[in-house]
Amino acid sequence: MMTAPIVLVPGFWLGAWAWDEVAVALRAEGHDVTAVTLPGLESADADRSTITMADHVDAICEAVKAARAPVVLAVHSGAGVPGYGASDRVPKQIAAMVYVDSAPATGALDPDFDGFEKVLPPPEELAAEENLDGLSEEQLETFRRRAVPEPGAALREGPALTNDARLDVPSTVICTGFTSEQVKEAVGQGYAWLGGLAELRNVTYIDLPTSHWPMWSRPRELARIIGDVAKAYAPAARKT
Repeated sequence: MMTAPIVLVPGFWLGAWAWDEVAVALRAEGHDVTAVTLPGLESADADRSTITMADHVDAICEAVKAARAPVVLAVHSGAGVPGYGASDRVPKQIAAMVYVDSAPATGALDPDFDGFEKVLPPPEELAAEENLDGLSEEQLETFRRRAVPEPGAALREGPALTNDARLDVPSTVICTGFTSEQVKEAVGQGYAWLGGLAELRNVTYIDLPTSHWPMWSRPRELARIIGDVAKAYAPAARKT
């Protein structure tokens, strides 16, 4: 089966491990899958004090360039910031983007954040901020146990966007915590994390009602969506 290679990037507080169930399902269908741990997220003991947004963009670009063909780059949550930056840097090496309860951010998520890291919020605060539908207590406990503080630059720095070629990269937005209609309505309100949706030329929206972490609450369905994009943008398919 010809299929575009897949690169998976998790959101805040997570490493490559967060994609394990999705990666297994994709590989079982014959996909070439690489999951990325961004700099500073390797362990709780990692030095995050000097990590920048450029470091995160660089790490994604390195994973993209290591693939044998233009990739499907799937980014989750806060990884929409460096993910969009990577699409600006290496657009010809990205066959398609997939934003998993995320979006192509054009600016910083929290430009006023002044800490060198942000820890995972306590359970009550997390439940108030994010959709936890479909997550088991065991999954949430694993999340709390394995979560690593997020480098401060991931919140206060935006991506460098200088290459208009990124605007032609086909993009799929998988809407889980909010519906696609809610996301579309919010685009015009000027949120930095949604900024790219007002400028991209080829965007597809898919609703997958579930938690903000669908790689845990609906991994098989998420894998099928990402896999379908990879099939659609297989090297042979793109030549016809």
